[in-house]
Amino acid sequence: MTLHLDLLRHGETELGGGLRGSLDDALTDAGWQQMRAAVVEAGPWDRIVASPLQRCARFAEELSARLSLPLQLDVDLQELHFGDWEGIGTAQLMETDAEGLGRFWENPYTFTPPNGEPVLAFSERVLGAVRRIQNAHDGERILLISHGGVMRLLLAQARGLPREQLLQVVVGHGGLFSLNVAADGALTEV
Repeated sequence: MTLHLDLLRHGETELGGGLRGSLDDALTDAGWQQMRAAVVEAGPWDRIVASPLQRCARFAEELSARLSLPLQLDVDLQELHFGDWEGIGTAQLMETDAEGLGRFWENPYTFTPPNGEPVLAFSERVLGAVRRIQNAHDGERILLISHGGVMRLLLAQARGLPREQLLQVVVGHGGLFSLNVAADGALTEV
């Protein structure tokens, strides 16, 4: 069988740009509207799975209640932890750590932000969550509400991109994408 995942990125957050990572920002009114607009003509789903960070979980709770769908929060779907870079914008990092930022953008698998989570560990965490979801809910259509990094990782794999091109995948706030997960775990974009 095949698992169908609709991937929804959270909307704009109160503290705005920068590398949010594991910071638990709330959505702005515009962020709520971005997410609501994204799902107007989407679905139907069998269930919702979301990151427990409030920028994902609060909308997931609202939508789950409105559609009477089961909701599961999964810590393994949280964003990459950026360590010392959390909450800092790329413009500021260009002033304070341009070399590190350049190395990270060039290949996030070979450079980890200071005190951050290695992208290889992040990848294993996220793909492990997808495997668990597939094992438990194969054949279903699931709305997975998460973060830009999680979605970039899954979309890059589905598109067959070299892993160093992970950060070139564009995923805007409230972006909605669809993937199929085959029995062997292979991802394809729909």
